[in-house]
Amino acid sequence: MSFDHSISRRSVFKGAGGLAVASALGAGAALGATTPAHAAGLDVVEHQTYGRMEYYKVSTPSIAWKPRINVLLPDGYDSGRRYPVLYLLHGGAQNFMKFDKEDDIRGLTAGRDLIVVMPDGGIAGWYCNPVTANLGPRNWETFHIEELIPWVDATFRTFPEQAGRAVSGFSMGGFGALKYTAKYYGHFASVSSHSGPASLRSINGAVAHWANASSTIDLGGGTVYGTPWDEARVSADNPVERIESYRGKRIFLVSGTEAFDVNEGFVLPTQREFAAALDRAGIHYERHEEPGGHFVRRERLQQDIDGVIAHLRKAG
Repeated sequence: MSFDHSISRRSVFKGAGGLAVASALGAGAALGATTPAHAAGLDVVEHQTYGRMEYYKVSTPSIAWKPRINVLLPDGYDSGRRYPVLYLLHGGAQNFMKFDKEDDIRGLTAGRDLIVVMPDGGIAGWYCNPVTANLGPRNWETFHIEELIPWVDATFRTFPEQAGRAVSGFSMGGFGALKYTAKYYGHFASVSSHSGPASLRSINGAVAHWANASSTIDLGGGTVYGTPWDEARVSADNPVERIESYRGKRIFLVSGTEAFDVNEGFVLPTQREFAAALDRAGIHYERHEEPGGHFVRRERLQQDIDGVIAHLRKAG
């Protein structure tokens, strides 16, 4: 079932797999030498090229270990043109390889004028700066917003503006996409959530509790939102409490209808609540409810990518 609302202008949700290491990208890659060694606070410590895919390992004070980034370039990137960028965020218990290893992101973008950036976001980082972290910094929000985006714009031929950027994600990453779009209004012109929760407080705060519980191992007993919650931080991150921040954006939502799926059982009602709030505000969005549970649906991801390209500034 699909819902295209045109009223006005306008995880730990855990998927399969996703814990593969960089070596699985392929063999025989040559070390690249075209990227600045240091930009926007990031130090590149490893760079390899695998066809259209550029792999990076970086050092940053925001993360206690060295996060990885896949950057998928369009065919003919060396033509000298500039391109729009899609930031694609993985789910819980996954990593930067999720969309290349499991979802054929190379096939979905073949022949399309789009750069796709796929960064690490932590096993259960929730695209947040946690209230407490006892194993060193895990400030994923700072890494993505203040360091990664400027680094991408300094490294690749992008349009360094809202009209040239979109963000999308699966599960925990779908939440991250919604959160980043609301908190950083001028960053993204399009946001998409594939089976990502859209409310932290509904269902008796189930998603915020889940974020806290799932993050404890990665944070050495710390939590994303604190115990008790830092209420101001929860509200700042909660998509359904920041509806006006989505006005004028392209919004694309997908959820499964399998109520007995442990993840989709939380996702579906939060996306419905979010959609109802958008309706009340007269904000346009596109939403799809599909049979089945918690996974990326290839046809919807392809539709999303094509919609991103149609909406963003065109390569040139």
